[in-house]
Amino acid sequence: MSGHHPHHCHHDHGSDDQVPYGQVHLTAGFGRRALLAGAGGALMLAALPTSARAASTAMADAPTAAAGAGRTSMITQGTMLVHADMHNHTVMSDGDGSAAAAFASMREAGLDVAALTDHATIFSIEGLSSSEWRTTGDLANAANDPGRFTAIRGFEWSHPLQGHINVWNSSDFADLLRAGSPGSLYRWLTGRPGSLASFNHPGREVGRFNNFSFNASARDQFVGLEMFNRTDDYLFEGWSSGLTSPLVACLNAGWRPGLTGVTDEHGTTWGFHEGKGRSGLWVTENTRAAVFEAMAARRSFATRVSGLRVDATANGVRMGGVLDVTSGDVRFLLDLDRGPAWDGKPLRVQVLRPGTSAPTVVDVIDTVNGQVTDFTVPLDVADGDWVVLRISDPSLPNGSPGPAGHPCNDFGVAYTSPWWLRP
Repeated sequence: MSGHHPHHCHHDHGSDDQVPYGQVHLTAGFGRRALLAGAGGALMLAALPTSARAASTAMADAPTAAAGAGRTSMITQGTMLVHADMHNHTVMSDGDGSAAAAFASMREAGLDVAALTDHATIFSIEGLSSSEWRTTGDLANAANDPGRFTAIRGFEWSHPLQGHINVWNSSDFADLLRAGSPGSLYRWLTGRPGSLASFNHPGREVGRFNNFSFNASARDQFVGLEMFNRTDDYLFEGWSSGLTSPLVACLNAGWRPGLTGVTDEHGTTWGFHEGKGRSGLWVTENTRAAVFEAMAARRSFATRVSGLRVDATANGVRMGGVLDVTSGDVRFLLDLDRGPAWDGKPLRVQVLRPGTSAPTVVDVIDTVNGQVTDFTVPLDVADGDWVVLRISDPSLPNGSPGPAGHPCNDFGVAYTSPWWLRP
């Protein structure tokens, strides 16, 4: 498949009345492109290997981008891949850029799904006010183009010691006056069915969400754990200070998030940075409802590479699902492709299982970009109830390594969402 925007995903869903917004974005996108080029950004744009250029921005002056992978899975049916960035900031909290420009920039950069998630702090210091919350909603509604581009309003609950949590699909927001601790935020969240949340840059703040203290009633709404934030791989965050892998701490506690990557943009060039986190979502269509459904089903993968396609099954169950296995051989199929830019590129797959402080790697499989990798691993629920696939580039080092000799001390490219071995 070509890397062009998938026209087959367009559905009406009342989008005709939003055509003028698309025209506005074309103008805004042109201004952003001119701004970037004027700042010497043309080379950066020309080098972006993105697979998802918005159909409305195919302009004569657009530099040619290397095509990424196609949007159709080689191993599953019924969904298509969209590229998403669900964590971004503006001047309404501690970012530099105008909120009015953010969604247009992300669409122009080739993202299919984008969210603004400014900080909710205390007394709206460096954070959202009620009027700014309404403005974010208005901007998202104006930018939303069902079938083509999904624009989402969210917020980042921000505790200086316990950590930060993104919330999407809520009608209101919670700052530290409304929810002063992770536990009180969980209670707030469970009172808003349909709202979804994520543990952000997990382990960066010392409290680590009360060490990921588990709340069963909020489990299903926590659909994200950021494995890539900006340019960082968070697998071993805090390891050099003697802390447990955030992935191990979170999943061993009982949480069941999908794994995600985000830019956490605080500047003015939303969406345009190669090498920063992003997510892939497998959706039935590119609409808010379908995006939230895919997030809730954990049909997501984390990466920091544009144009990448990752899909995986275990005994036919898609990543994010529950395996009907307590002990035995599990057959994995991994669809991994970044298109022609990575033809023949050697990659590596690590099979991550629970450990006490770092994930245990029970198998390492060498593979190549652009093929379906088929391998079988014995799993036993007695060793822990989750399994994750990490994809890496073995030629580069992990900038935040773990234990000496650990197989994940190479450069992380992507993480599948976990599978669980018990309901």
